[in-house]
Amino acid sequence: MKNNLFFVFVMTLFSLQNVNSQIVQTDAEFISLEKGVTTTCPFLTSDTQGRIVMSFGKEIKGKDAVLNFSVFDTERNKFDLPVEIPSSKGVELHGENMPKMVFKPNGEIIAVWGIDNPTPKKKYGGLIQYSQSFDGGKSWSPATKLVKDADGIDQRYFDIDLLPNGEVAIIWLDNRSKTDLDGSTLYYAQTNGKNGFQNEKPVGETTCQCCRTDLYVGKNGIIYAAYRDIIDEEIRDMVLCYSSDNGKTFSAPKRISADDWKINGCPHTGPTMTQNETGLHFAWFTMGGGAGVFYANSPDNGRNFSQRVSVSDNPSAKHPQITTLGTGGILIVWDETTEVDGTYFNRIGLQHRTNDGKISDTKFLTSVESTATFPVVKILNEKEALVAWSQGGDEEKVSYKIVRFGMNAEVDK
Repeated sequence: MKNNLFFVFVMTLFSLQNVNSQIVQTDAEFISLEKGVTTTCPFLTSDTQGRIVMSFGKEIKGKDAVLNFSVFDTERNKFDLPVEIPSSKGVELHGENMPKMVFKPNGEIIAVWGIDNPTPKKKYGGLIQYSQSFDGGKSWSPATKLVKDADGIDQRYFDIDLLPNGEVAIIWLDNRSKTDLDGSTLYYAQTNGKNGFQNEKPVGETTCQCCRTDLYVGKNGIIYAAYRDIIDEEIRDMVLCYSSDNGKTFSAPKRISADDWKINGCPHTGPTMTQNETGLHFAWFTMGGGAGVFYANSPDNGRNFSQRVSVSDNPSAKHPQITTLGTGGILIVWDETTEVDGTYFNRIGLQHRTNDGKISDTKFLTSVESTATFPVVKILNEKEALVAWSQGGDEEKVSYKIVRFGMNAEVDK
């Protein structure tokens, strides 16, 4: 927060040779931002032209944090100058509850973020707000509360995705519950034209209160929601539910893996999923039956799940994100703690798996001397993906790298 903050841009070679791939990194390039500015909580999405857009929080010491976004220029291999969203002032910057953006096919842009909302009933409560732009991000509507019910004093850990009809779906964790059991309630809503999010409804009970959710609209139009559930009042395992009628009804939750993690607390690390031609793929953190990040898949899109396998043998591995590669297979990123000569650091891991989930290669994108957390990943094109994360502790900054795939790939100079 005190010194110059930068975007880090590094080109990387990621050569896939059967199940043995290689990542080669060049020297870092830096894009200077304003002095005394902290940037954090990166999120990656695509606009209507297919360009990658990064949103992130920016904070100047002594002032409210605000959400910014920047479009990636593929000709320069750099992000354009950031654009501020004024209505987001006061945004809460938390990697597990990161702000997000979505671009509707009709040109509308929606930004969604959390703010603090401490109350006597919820000391660490929060609210979800959103803003709309109808002119390509030049102007934004005033911040609007996602939940207008006076009884809704705590909404956090949301996710968003585009529906086949061009509207936007959202899920989140909410304090409003119809049971006395521990946990939050999973809610669902979707946009209605320019009127924003409408017709909220609960679709799951007893969810773990402080883990991010994951919403994924499959190629078949099915809406999938993954989250950490509280099972039998003491087990906190990952579950999946889905809707095959555009969100009108959702299936009962089904465990992705029977980890049987018994813990009276919340680990602040939720699930992630993607889909390819072989089905659904998942990654998550648990300490049930072993600690770390694990992977499983579902060849029948949510009815049955494979046995879990470890992504990283480091028990501190957490905060995974997963995506489908343009050239086939899947990519998983995560952060983990490592110790060097008595000093502990956080680093970003990257793993490529084949279409059916077999490991091709595992590498690390940051040095052991850094503090890097909460990675996100997005496919840039069929041969390249972009990974971003927060790095630097008190001097936190958004950093990113491009990884290139293919046996004959060369690094641009």
